[in-house]
Amino acid sequence: MQGVSYYMIKFVTLQRFENRTGRRRQGRTCERLRFYNKGIENILTMNAIRILPEKVASQIAAGEVVDRPASVVRELVDNSLDAGADRITISIQNGGKALIKVADNGEGMSRDDLLLSVERHATSKIKTASDLFSVKSLGFRGEALPSIASVSKMQIISRPRDLLAGHKLMIYGGKLGAIEEAGTPSGTIVEVQSLFYNVPARRKFLRTTRTETRYIIDVITRVALPFPAISFQLNDAEKSIMNLPASNQQLHRLSVLMGRNFAESVTEYQGGNSEVMIRAYLAPSDLARTRGDRLFIYVNSRNIRDRLVTKAIMEGYGQRLMKGQYPQAVIFMKIDPLSVDVNVHPTKQEVRFRNSRAVFDTVASVIQKALASSSHTFFGPVTIKEKGIATQAKDLNFMSEPVWHYSERGQDVEVVTWSEEGKQEIGVGDAEVIGQLGNTYILCQTKDGFLMVDQHAAHERIVYENLKKGFSASQIERQTLLIPHKLELSAKEKQIVLEKGGELCHVGIELEHFGGSTFLLRSVPTLLRNVKWDVFISELIGEIEEGKLEDDSVLDSVLTVMACHGAIRAGYHMAREEMSHLLRQLEEMELPTNCPHGRPTFKHFTYYEIEKMFKRVV
Repeated sequence: MQGVSYYMIKFVTLQRFENRTGRRRQGRTCERLRFYNKGIENILTMNAIRILPEKVASQIAAGEVVDRPASVVRELVDNSLDAGADRITISIQNGGKALIKVADNGEGMSRDDLLLSVERHATSKIKTASDLFSVKSLGFRGEALPSIASVSKMQIISRPRDLLAGHKLMIYGGKLGAIEEAGTPSGTIVEVQSLFYNVPARRKFLRTTRTETRYIIDVITRVALPFPAISFQLNDAEKSIMNLPASNQQLHRLSVLMGRNFAESVTEYQGGNSEVMIRAYLAPSDLARTRGDRLFIYVNSRNIRDRLVTKAIMEGYGQRLMKGQYPQAVIFMKIDPLSVDVNVHPTKQEVRFRNSRAVFDTVASVIQKALASSSHTFFGPVTIKEKGIATQAKDLNFMSEPVWHYSERGQDVEVVTWSEEGKQEIGVGDAEVIGQLGNTYILCQTKDGFLMVDQHAAHERIVYENLKKGFSASQIERQTLLIPHKLELSAKEKQIVLEKGGELCHVGIELEHFGGSTFLLRSVPTLLRNVKWDVFISELIGEIEEGKLEDDSVLDSVLTVMACHGAIRAGYHMAREEMSHLLRQLEEMELPTNCPHGRPTFKHFTYYEIEKMFKRVV
């Protein structure tokens, strides 16, 4: 092994010298290099463990950082942002497989820095190992450029602002081609051609041009969101795909990347504590999706994918979301770099928090407060009083037909204002019940439009919150059945009830073992009426199977099942007084907008929307 060490030290020293000079030395140096290389081969043929050639090692390392063209774009754009650029242009061809070109107006690099930039683990972001725990830049590993260079044909042209001339460096498959002086504007231009040309197995795994282009668009979207003051442009074969001009308004960038519906309905909120500050942009649950692709999370302007924070966001939305749905939201977190470890994965999209529980609680709390402060009761946009006509607070272009006065007896509609808590001051008492549609929906007329309420979802919310309040106060009212209801349970259900049946007494349900698989239901909560007890108890047993009522999630599931079975059903005919009473109760709930399953309880239509529907407004 001593011989191996000797030959290796000599070989690596000469190899590094050769790489730095950029050209193969002639004569004696070259002969010595071949001699030491031959010595290593002779010795290592006797061993099972071998040292991989530098080219192979580079390609293996590149696979961790670069897996598709979008990864190249992300790394290069991160470098441009770290260089202080305020204008970044990305050009691609064939989905990035043929060409990726990123040009910026950042600080630029000198000739020596240009040579060092393609060396592995060469970086200007950190100097010591302790710097890893206070990283503020997007890049810091020093792996991106050499990894990309090892699997492509790359050239870099760069000029610092204080120099008159720049330099161009060419490197093919990890081998330095040449470096020469070049005229170029200040900044850096990185051009990557024929990605994975020397790794055909990896190139075969790339998707179609359209799919790879979509991945690149997603990367630019994620990178551009926290930097509205920086201009981004994405071109595909001279055709512009994305053009994001610089703006001092975050909502402008959100409108372009997330859509106008998101920007118009978004709730902006800032909160947190001394450890974590959060700026949240939250869309209402109406815009929820079955995929989490419109959920963006940032830590110190770095886009991350973190299950902990995602779960906290879902916790914050709570019952505003149906099961299996994800909200549209953008969360910017500002945290001390010492409290977060970004050196977890080569892609730098995974992080670890020093106090993950505090982060979870802060995110969930901020989102709950944001949605509570913006929750609407039963009314839509704020109306204004203008020339005796109630209109929305935006310009409307009416057709020739005059506007109809919707207020009673020709009176002017009152101005709807907002309370400090963010809710409108007019209550549901101002809604006039018109009737019932299909014995399922309650129809109401409001001062600014029309209200449609799902009677089952609304009553389910009322029953749920009343049960929850009763459980918290240990005062769930129960009713003893004059004639106990007999239940036949399966063997599995029987075992669960025998083990955990006592916990159900806390929610007003008393089950007595009658023998065999038979149980008697002796008491139930007073709020539950006209319930199919066999189905209800079976579902309830399934909820307590994996946990205890002490767990918030289990308790919530149990109360949700009870509320669902205890609420009035679709198809139930209600008198006008019952409908009015139901709406008054709903207004008093903490979350009147959604049932415990996340379904909306009502839908509001403004007169403007109705007139537009009938072409009375253009």
